[in-house]
Amino acid sequence: MWLKPEEVLLKNALKLWLMERSNEYFVLQRRRGYGEEGGGGLTGLLVGTLDSVLDSTAKVAPFRILHQTPDSQVYLSIACGANREEITKHWDWLEQNIMKTLSVFDSNEDITNFVQGKIRGLIAEEGKQSFAKEDDPEKFREALLKFEKSFGLPEQEKLVTYYSCSYWRGRVPCQGWLYLSTNFLSFYSFLLGSEIKLIISWDAISKLEKTSTVILAESIHVCSQGENHYFSMFLHINETYLLMEQLANYAIKRLFDKETFDNDPVLDDPLQITKRGLEYRAHSEQFKAFFRLPKEETLKEVHECFLWVPFSHFSTHGKMCISENYICFASQDGNLCSVIIPLREVLAVDKTDVSSRSVVISIKGKTAFRFNEVKDFEQLVAKLRLKCRGASTQDDGSTEVAISSDSTGPSKNFEEQPLTFPKECSKTVNTEALMTVFHPQNLENLDSKMLKEKMKEQSWNILFSECGRGVSMFRTKKTRDLVVRGIPETLRGELWMLFSGAVNDMAANPGYYAEVVEQSLGTSNLATEEIERDLRRSLPEHPAFQSDTGISALRRVLTAYAYRNPKIGYCQAMNILTSVLLLYAKEEEAFWLLVAVCERMLPDYFNRRIIGALVDQAVFEELIRDHLPQLTDHMTDMTFFSSVSLSWFLTLFISVLPIESAVNVVDCFFYDGIKAILQLGLAILDYNLDKLLTCKDDAEAVTALNRFFDNVINKDSPLPSNVQQGSNINDEKSSHAKVDITDLIRESNEKYGSIRYEDIHSMRCRNRLYVIQTLEETTKQNVLRVVSQDVKMSLQELDELYVIFKKELFISCYWYVSCPGLKHHDPSLSYLEQYQIDCQQFRVLFHLLCPWAHSANRDSLALWTFRLLDENSDCLINFKEFSSAIDIMYNGSFTEKLKLLFKLHIPPAYTEVISKTSSKGDELSTEELLYFSQLQVSKPADGKETELGRKSPEKGKGKIDIQAYLSQWQDELLKKEENIKDLPRMNQSQFIQFSKTLYNLFHEDPEEEALYQAIAIVTNLLLRMEEVGRKLHSPASSAKGLSSVACDSGPSEGNTESSVKKDPSSPREEHQWSFAFEQILASLLNEPALVRFFERPLDLKAKLEKAKSSQLRSRTKM
Repeated sequence: MWLKPEEVLLKNALKLWLMERSNEYFVLQRRRGYGEEGGGGLTGLLVGTLDSVLDSTAKVAPFRILHQTPDSQVYLSIACGANREEITKHWDWLEQNIMKTLSVFDSNEDITNFVQGKIRGLIAEEGKQSFAKEDDPEKFREALLKFEKSFGLPEQEKLVTYYSCSYWRGRVPCQGWLYLSTNFLSFYSFLLGSEIKLIISWDAISKLEKTSTVILAESIHVCSQGENHYFSMFLHINETYLLMEQLANYAIKRLFDKETFDNDPVLDDPLQITKRGLEYRAHSEQFKAFFRLPKEETLKEVHECFLWVPFSHFSTHGKMCISENYICFASQDGNLCSVIIPLREVLAVDKTDVSSRSVVISIKGKTAFRFNEVKDFEQLVAKLRLKCRGASTQDDGSTEVAISSDSTGPSKNFEEQPLTFPKECSKTVNTEALMTVFHPQNLENLDSKMLKEKMKEQSWNILFSECGRGVSMFRTKKTRDLVVRGIPETLRGELWMLFSGAVNDMAANPGYYAEVVEQSLGTSNLATEEIERDLRRSLPEHPAFQSDTGISALRRVLTAYAYRNPKIGYCQAMNILTSVLLLYAKEEEAFWLLVAVCERMLPDYFNRRIIGALVDQAVFEELIRDHLPQLTDHMTDMTFFSSVSLSWFLTLFISVLPIESAVNVVDCFFYDGIKAILQLGLAILDYNLDKLLTCKDDAEAVTALNRFFDNVINKDSPLPSNVQQGSNINDEKSSHAKVDITDLIRESNEKYGSIRYEDIHSMRCRNRLYVIQTLEETTKQNVLRVVSQDVKMSLQELDELYVIFKKELFISCYWYVSCPGLKHHDPSLSYLEQYQIDCQQFRVLFHLLCPWAHSANRDSLALWTFRLLDENSDCLINFKEFSSAIDIMYNGSFTEKLKLLFKLHIPPAYTEVISKTSSKGDELSTEELLYFSQLQVSKPADGKETELGRKSPEKGKGKIDIQAYLSQWQDELLKKEENIKDLPRMNQSQFIQFSKTLYNLFHEDPEEEALYQAIAIVTNLLLRMEEVGRKLHSPASSAKGLSSVACDSGPSEGNTESSVKKDPSSPREEHQWSFAFEQILASLLNEPALVRFFERPLDLKAKLEKAKSSQLRSRTKM
């Protein structure tokens, strides 16, 4: 590798380097201790230790080239190499291209300048693509060389960054280098002859956290496959940890949770990931989550500035964040003041006061925002004007549906904005919230509750007059205080839309909902069936959902969402949430609120595995340990909190609290996100702490909590008694004190308001690893339980085989943008079908594990085995099918192994294989392998299995056929041991190939000669038997060709093949001879050498260990 020329004092370096070659201008040196027997003694050990610790690969590469000029003590390092071949290549290039030119220069200074310029030019050319994005390209090149040299990973593995740190082995720290690449966390250390090399794949990590102990002040703890690793003494531990967290979560998403990953094109290509890109992405995600912006937005610019707050008469310091369609501001303390300005609302952008570097943004509704002390404010104004022009041209053709910011009435202006529905659909969609239809406010009869409600409305109107109304309103501490008190009934739908960001989604997609409703009407699938089943279970006590109006609206919203997002479709709890949204928001608004909740605010909550909810439950448990330690000490099993709180998270407490109290919780959720739910959960446990500490078991604790929820009331709710649920509780049960929801929410904010968004995000990332690995472990245990009943392997062997099987699937996906293997991973399928491998992946595993993999035609054997196992012809096999073949090869009897080999040489497994590239011999290219694996061969049988495979319930995309499942299960139960008499006969060409395979299997066996002789005798015997049988049909014999093969068979495989080629004729018009399995079996049983070969015990455990250690290395070779 060419290096940026740096000065080296040769006098001090002679102790560490040995001269290999030299000429007038260049010196090639070898590092002391490298390539010497015994490692170069003590000096070699010390040099190796020094190399491991120092921060320059130029110093640690075993070879280097220096540029020298006569009469100078200063040398320049210009190249280094990991091996002799690489450095020799550089040396030869210098001699051929540089040496002749140097003789024309007059002075040494000119020579040195020329060499430096030439080397820098080579480096610039070489690094144009690879290192342009790195902060220090030269240093990164050096680290990359050391990374490649130390670990030998495939060249496609992308190094993201590297850090100097210590790795702890027990209580001993080992100083070395930590390398973070796309798929692996790697560590290398060499101290006094002791080498430590650690490679952990990100997808194997179940725990990643920052810890501190008495010995380790601050360290990063990594848990992988039950092993704990600690890294410490980082210069920037927070930066390192965040990067590790991102890479681990990226791998987890890519390999285990492709639903999320498929919607994430930013990191779609693993070869394009950089440290800077990951950091940028983290900031962008944080920006979108904080301001509740659509997921398509990305953070483009950040400017520190001051925002003038007119109603407070002061400027607040913070950051202006700009994306494609929004200008946002948040004060340094995020709770103090924040503003969101959609570009669609902007009328003008001006620069006013040059001295204060001010930018003024005017929006619809006669409102202006003034930003002061903006760096490069003139450039910013020009950019914003350009953006606004682009936004206005996009909006010209669409109807504005955003909430106007100068309104004074409650929610009338919402109704004034016409929606762009197609005419035929506008009649079917409700344009009013259900609460206004089923519970209109009686302004004549103002009781005390209605008066309080009007006072709340007045408080909000005062806030609107100060802070503005609509998307671009100032959000301050006062806004939060009013939300905690409960949003008035008339404003609830409007403010939910604002705080959730759903108003922006709706504004960006006018008419979208009506189109989706129209397209989804009449569709029938599993989601629509589940929706129909749950419609009347959604708030059944509310009059709105006892009528067709409410039920129809609920059906339309849920069906439209299932149509929009088929990956989620419909999940239980969505009906409960949507029914509450429909009470306070118009139908289209309820749809966009549902989109905001499912796709942004509660990611991964509403899918088959409810991963998001499980992650937040784990976060909740962590918060309980931090804030309520006495409860943690009392509870023997923390999973109690998970089981009891699942419905809290999935339904935002709607399923456990009376409706009039639950809506106040939803208010806080739309303003504060999941933070509000976590805070309230802690407040509820804290309120019931004394009761929970006296409970003796889980059932008693659940009863105590249910009794508490029954006594939560909303004393200020204006809802009538027939709608309220809490009011149904008789006052006679006054032994249990009533708890007002407003007081409970206020208390949760006061006690636990210090929990930060950043901390929740970090806990979510950390616990996501644990949750997904736990689900994967459950999948594995279920698969092993099913498979272990059908194989003779021990559970430990089966476990190791599963790990290798799954690892191969992942390894084949590490370095490719779109890997077919990942497309077939579907967590919603049965455990056995979740992971399936194709023919190429099977070939790699066959080479690693099969005891017959030394055979010359091993690729053909792998292909035929795959075709045999792929009964449903979908070109994929699962672990059960894979393990059944490996089990026969290692634990099968003589008859079972022979039967497997026999079946490999008859249809549907057998197909004639001819490689297009004759230079490779029997080796098949990936394209050839996939082609032959998909080739359909007619079976002698009636093909029922293939038909069954085609109708397999998992393979269809539509509705799952339960009857097909039951039928398949019954067939498996009734499946009897295959009778050898049922096997079809083997014809002439198949038998020739069968014989060749046996010859290949015996190659290099200790009893090779005896085995060749035995197979020759068996072949000869079989042919004579067939010849006798054929003479009964015809006097002519067509078996001479193969008879000569059998008689002349020697120890070489080549003789066999040439003999077969000499007489390939087998006239179709004559009777074609064939053999039954019983004939072959009986003949082979007469040869003790053959019986010994197939009955010889094989060490599967050792093979598995070897496969595990060489699995990654074999991929490197390929």
